[in-house]
Amino acid sequence: MNPLVIVIPVVVVLAAVVLFAASRRRDSGGATGALSRETLKRDRSSSLEFETAAVSGRQVEASAELERRPSTPMTKSDDLETFVPPDADAIGISRRKFFNRSIIVMMGLGLSGFGAAVLAFLWPVPKGGFGSKIRVGNVSDVKAKITDNKGFLYSAEGRMWLTNYPTSAIEKAKAVYPPSVLPSMEAGVVALYQKCPHLGCRVPSCVTSQWFECPCHGSQYNMAGEKKGGPAPRGMDRFGTEVANGVLTVNTGLILQGPPIGTNTTGQEAEGPHCVGGGSH
Repeated sequence: MNPLVIVIPVVVVLAAVVLFAASRRRDSGGATGALSRETLKRDRSSSLEFETAAVSGRQVEASAELERRPSTPMTKSDDLETFVPPDADAIGISRRKFFNRSIIVMMGLGLSGFGAAVLAFLWPVPKGGFGSKIRVGNVSDVKAKITDNKGFLYSAEGRMWLTNYPTSAIEKAKAVYPPSVLPSMEAGVVALYQKCPHLGCRVPSCVTSQWFECPCHGSQYNMAGEKKGGPAPRGMDRFGTEVANGVLTVNTGLILQGPPIGTNTTGQEAEGPHCVGGGSH
């Protein structure tokens, strides 16, 4: 076998190993004085990554927009106003303001109701009923009804008692009673307020005695409302009256105090048993 066939490949392999070892020594020696190409490449790529991460796309667009704009100095417009942040209370209603306004509304409604009640109380009384002039009717018809009701005629509308008054006692009546009550008395009728002057109880009639006798405290009055007994301070109060063309009108808005104790223009005494207690003079 020819020895050259074995020697040539061995020489080639050894030469390749020597060249590779020489190149490695040259790279290691250069690292002490300057950066190798691989190191510089890695540094360059790291710098690019840092710059890419530090600058956002919006910043890049803003920079490009500024570069495209003309380089003219910006001036402040006189039309622009200083920005003032909006007031939170002006935008919406707070909870406290809502309750305050609700309280004001409720107070307003309450005062309105009170004012309406005061106006209703002070408003003039409508025509008709107690407190107004009541047309009772023809005097002759009224006197006939009084007789039919055993001497006493009650009018719920006027809260009054109507009784007959003797014409023979007119002169005495003129000396005691005010002129406003005389027209009906001269016509033969008395219009008495139903309340007792003592404490305001409604005074009923007593058919047996032909008197008015109060069940509350025993005050007694004759048919003309003149006091005959009990704790009452005076006789029964009475209404102003008018007689025109034979028609009796009673003014229930005009209440006059009854006659003083001891007045007895008719001289009427009890005509039978009393309904309340015993009579005293």
